[in-house]
Amino acid sequence: MMLLRRAASAAALLVTVLPVTIASPAHAAATATGCRPPVPAPLDAEQSRLADARTTALVERGGLADFVRRFPAALCTTRNPAEAGRLLDAWGESLWQASVRRAQGQRPGGDLATGDDRPLYWARLAMTAALARWQPEFPVDRAALRARLEDASRGLTGNAFRTAPGVRRIFISGFDPFGLDAEIRRANPSGSAALQLNGRRVTLADGSPAEIRAVVLPVRYADFDAGMVERAFAPHLTAGPAAADIITTVSQGYPGIFTLEDWAGRARSADPYPDNARALSGGTREHPVTAPGLGPGPEFIRTTLPADAVTAAVQSPYPVLLNSDVTEIPAGGTAPVDRTDGPTPGSRAVAGGGGGYLSNEVAYRSNRLRAELAPHLPGGHLHTPVLTGLPADPQSLTGPEFERNESAITVEVRAVLQHAAVRRQGVSGG
Repeated sequence: MMLLRRAASAAALLVTVLPVTIASPAHAAATATGCRPPVPAPLDAEQSRLADARTTALVERGGLADFVRRFPAALCTTRNPAEAGRLLDAWGESLWQASVRRAQGQRPGGDLATGDDRPLYWARLAMTAALARWQPEFPVDRAALRARLEDASRGLTGNAFRTAPGVRRIFISGFDPFGLDAEIRRANPSGSAALQLNGRRVTLADGSPAEIRAVVLPVRYADFDAGMVERAFAPHLTAGPAAADIITTVSQGYPGIFTLEDWAGRARSADPYPDNARALSGGTREHPVTAPGLGPGPEFIRTTLPADAVTAAVQSPYPVLLNSDVTEIPAGGTAPVDRTDGPTPGSRAVAGGGGGYLSNEVAYRSNRLRAELAPHLPGGHLHTPVLTGLPADPQSLTGPEFERNESAITVEVRAVLQHAAVRRQGVSGG
């Protein structure tokens, strides 16, 4: 398992109509008069990949091209910063809802498999590039506006549980595609699962009903530093209608297996592997660092998901294993040590079972917050198998094996949740 972890780390709407209070895409094109012609703007490392024509093809074949085409004109209908903020919220939520509905087969458009998560990723990124080129007649805080679009289009807003007595509430997170400099066609099965499961009612293993809500997080250190994980999870860890009964983060992990990660570590240690913005964390295996913005907490946090129940019940088509690997600097030591049986007392974290990258960090951040706000809730991290099956032809964006594997992973994520979320004796919650 330790070798697998190292290998993985190294490899590592318009809905039918937009809100009537904001110009719809069709109307926006006819009334766009509120800004100067767009100008070239420096693109960040992530946006620069839009130069590859395959990214445009993924958006078009995913049926989301209207968002990209009409967004610049919609921006030009706004007359002040407040209107611009509301428009970014509305378009972001619409993009999220359109992507969810498409993933669940409720929105026609395009010839990609419905569960494909890549159209949402590339459409959002193209919209952020348009936002960078926008020249309004009034001053704006572009970073704040982009943050509003990011949050809304990732499910952080307007994505509440439907209140119903006796329905268990499951909150999960997935991730964007990553490793795109090596293979720009990559998808992320955790993001696909989040889209396919968001808002779904499922029947748990004990026959009780549950509802799943999900977000899709960026693979960018800066967003984690700015508290996106805490913004995503905090509403579901405090009393009220948004409160969850169980949380788990989900990311892509090892070839051919699912793993429930027993331990999440506090450190970043994945350099020289960059994030999607080509940024490094500043932490290596020999010199781990603590992420900015983390509240107080232990070096390692253990899962409280019912690992035995899950691994006993879900083993097909992929095995599901409990992974207790960690890397630590033992108390009084200076060099990292790999362990297969969890951390030792007083040690410093180098890596959790999921390594020292953002999949480990999302588990640590969310469960540190859970321990602070709702310690009775089960919580942890699930790694999916690596999504394989892209055609050998680099111009072919999808293929039968790729689509089968993506679908099978989501089905098994759902099965894991159906067993993990069963109410257990002595565990409180809604």
